[in-house]
Amino acid sequence: MKIDLKDLSIEKAHNSLKNGEYKVSELVDAYLEVIKEKNEELNAYLEIFKDDIEPQVKIAEEMFKNGTATKMTGIPIAIKDNILFEGHIASAASKILESHRAVYDSFVIMKLKKEGVVILGRTNMDDSAMGSSTETSAYGVTRNPFDTTRVPGGSSGGSAVAVAANMALVSLGTETCGSVRQPSSFCGLVGMKPTYGAVSRNGIIAMGSSLDQVGPMGKTIEDVEILYNSICGKDALDSTSLTDEFKLGFPKTPLKKRIGVPRDFLNGGGIDEVVIKNFEESCEKLKKAGYEIVDVHSKTMQYSLAVYYIIMPAEVSSNLARYDGMRYGFSQDAPDLYGVYSKSKGGGYGKEVRRRILLGTYILSHGYYDAYYNKAINVRDMIAKELLSIFEEVDAIITPTVPFPAFKLGDKMNDPMSMYMCDIFSAPANLAGIPAISIPSGNTKDGLPLGLQITAPYLREDVLFTIGKDFEKLV
Repeated sequence: MKIDLKDLSIEKAHNSLKNGEYKVSELVDAYLEVIKEKNEELNAYLEIFKDDIEPQVKIAEEMFKNGTATKMTGIPIAIKDNILFEGHIASAASKILESHRAVYDSFVIMKLKKEGVVILGRTNMDDSAMGSSTETSAYGVTRNPFDTTRVPGGSSGGSAVAVAANMALVSLGTETCGSVRQPSSFCGLVGMKPTYGAVSRNGIIAMGSSLDQVGPMGKTIEDVEILYNSICGKDALDSTSLTDEFKLGFPKTPLKKRIGVPRDFLNGGGIDEVVIKNFEESCEKLKKAGYEIVDVHSKTMQYSLAVYYIIMPAEVSSNLARYDGMRYGFSQDAPDLYGVYSKSKGGGYGKEVRRRILLGTYILSHGYYDAYYNKAINVRDMIAKELLSIFEEVDAIITPTVPFPAFKLGDKMNDPMSMYMCDIFSAPANLAGIPAISIPSGNTKDGLPLGLQITAPYLREDVLFTIGKDFEKLV
């Protein structure tokens, strides 16, 4: 039978598989057919796991036969190229790790294997997850399926395009600052950054360890919620992961049905008129859904982006020091140790990665550590505390996800500061470790998707899902 992938959800697919309307193999083949048709142009996937698909399908079909299938069983999923899947290359779209083959499964892959998912392949991303457009990848740019002359966002651009172009039902991305939410906005998807520690970072190629999180991407709130619940859990190998007991014991106050808008933050300039118009329309829709929209005031959110671009490069400098051309990864011969380091890193990393390593090394150097890094850490704490006080008055905070729609390929590659502005609304949630989600909120006249960002208090993903579903009904 012909499977309608465009309007397919996890719930619909599960019921059809359970009722025998089609088999897991037929569902997977439908996605593989679309990949064959579209991937050459869009470059969402770097590799399809051809040898693994059939064994995964057999496991899923057996789970349906013996009654152990879950909602995720047999669901075709794409994973970002920095998520370790044993026996497969995980290059983080960087030349420095072009032949790096994972020797173990990441925590999220172990969880999904138990659910019986079918992992179709690894998706393109910005080099080492550094970028907002998937243009810095060592393996070519990824194109937005709504307009192939435009970027899909980044760094999880390939994961977003895989779902938006019907080449996977759902996908996993990672984000250090908006790298799930921003491409979700540009590609008309739902994408969530969970509370820091809710999902283990074990087996994720690190960028900024105090900021990184794995995030689910899908076409609906419900799909993202199901995938999120599948990858949660305490991991003994990640000291920052939260126990179920802690999460269950964390106080959850009833919804006030009040949502805050940080007007002073939004009035800082640099936001496209079409984005502002769409945001105001989104506020009106939430009012119709029974929510009170109130202005909230913040003295610290305006500093979030500056703080992020101090802390993140510092952690990048530390994390990427391991790729030295000596132990593993890309290596270049040289007559001395410095030469090996210089040639290996210089040839293995792209321009944006080298820029951030240099910036981070400078920030951490003697004489500047206190002036920049320690001050940024202090301001980060101020931002988190101020957000906590705001959430005493409202259930959530809303902003546009990105200040502008998807931009043309190449438009911002030579203007790093303009590219970094993609993260302006994303940064507060990453710095504070709180959950945030981007949901589709409409389109421009040219058909480019726009996104509404909802940010909730610590461990209140349920608030994101509740408000998101209420909004979803009105779009």
